[in-house]
Amino acid sequence: MDYKLYDEYILLQALLKEVGIIQSGGAIKGFLQEFPVFFNDEKEERRRKKIRIGDVISIPSQNATITIVAPTEDEQKQYEEDKAEKERVAKLVKQLNAQNKQGKITAIPSAKTPKNKKKKAPVRFPGT
Repeated sequence: MDYKLYDEYILLQALLKEVGIIQSGGAIKGFLQEFPVFFNDEKEERRRKKIRIGDVISIPSQNATITIVAPTEDEQKQYEEDKAEKERVAKLVKQLNAQNKQGKITAIPSAKTPKNKKKKAPVRFPGT
């Protein structure tokens, strides 16, 4: 399987979690003790090993070989745009939550709330 790496490196535990071999980052310690993992044909036991483009991870017990490849220029550009947009939205939500906490923003009263009392609600953004 090929894995496109958009950043400089990825940690072994993060890579195995992203490709679905382990369920959580905390499971890597037990996984490495139980199953041999090979980094460029050498046994690897460090869970925080930095994996870069061109490296190959082999897990014989899972019949899995992961080759780290570089994305195309268009894919890299799209990744950077998506990352910038997520950061912009997260910053905006944080700012709105801070304003809401200070009482500058109030939510629209619901049918259950009397008109003279406005209920404050935190700003929520799905998918973050």
